[in-house]
Amino acid sequence: MAKQKKQYEDLGLGEKASSGKYRTLNKDGSFNVYKKNIPFWKRVNFFHTLVTMPRLHFIGIVILGYLAVNIIFATIYFLIGIENLTGIDGNSHLDNFLEAFFFSAQTVTTLGYGRVAPISLAANIVAAIESMLGLLTFALATGMVYGRFSKPNAQIKYSTHAVIAPYKSINGFMFRLLNPHANQLLEVEVNISVSLLKDNSNLRNFYNLSLERSSVVFLPSVWTVVHPIDDQSPLRNFTDNDLRAKDAEFIIVLKAFDESFSQMVYSRTSYKADEIRWGKKFNYIIEQNHEGITVDASRLDESSTAELN
Repeated sequence: MAKQKKQYEDLGLGEKASSGKYRTLNKDGSFNVYKKNIPFWKRVNFFHTLVTMPRLHFIGIVILGYLAVNIIFATIYFLIGIENLTGIDGNSHLDNFLEAFFFSAQTVTTLGYGRVAPISLAANIVAAIESMLGLLTFALATGMVYGRFSKPNAQIKYSTHAVIAPYKSINGFMFRLLNPHANQLLEVEVNISVSLLKDNSNLRNFYNLSLERSSVVFLPSVWTVVHPIDDQSPLRNFTDNDLRAKDAEFIIVLKAFDESFSQMVYSRTSYKADEIRWGKKFNYIIEQNHEGITVDASRLDESSTAELN
């Protein structure tokens, strides 16, 4: 293996904190970093969790929360006496509970059809508390929904694998990316760092990789990012086994301006040594016709065998 170039900054991970063999950055851009011995109320961030969680999870929590609140208040109405609510004419405990449940749903949404109404002091107090909580809860839920819609997110699609392919008279480390959505990204910049275990140590070195092109003005199509493995590259003379022995991790950071939100957006991913295909090159996935060009996103990972230099 060739002598490696000057060590690059550690990206805030630290050579000791990132020691050993494991993945620092997941494919989805999240970090494998967990904090402990922090009080629950200082560690938890409900707003961040609800805004960033998957859409189906968010919808499920909203529905379950709505049902739970109505079941709790329906139980309270049932326990203080269903006779304290006028207009209920159920023939069984189940019918009366369901009437109380739907009265709770009308109260928490401040809808109130008028058929069922509280007639005692206790029932009126409970209804007043529930209506106030309903107003606050729906205001918070509306803010959460707006936060999710207004939060810019660069949902870049990366190739599942990177490749070591011939590049001019040398070889290059390459991966592909595209923006699968209709929004336009401008001034797109990519930075690649590689993390390698030190010789005879569990500590790591970090190196910045120079790129054939580190930025593009527009990203309407697919972009193959290339690091030329030349004499200045820290990957010079490395083999597949060398990268695996060094537990190499290529950390990708993308920055772009989202035209829809008029804000900067960021995206992260990584490739481990076992996710790199040697002697492969990406296939051309752009088709031209009289209407313009077409990019087949389903073929983003498609590659073919190529002889390395």
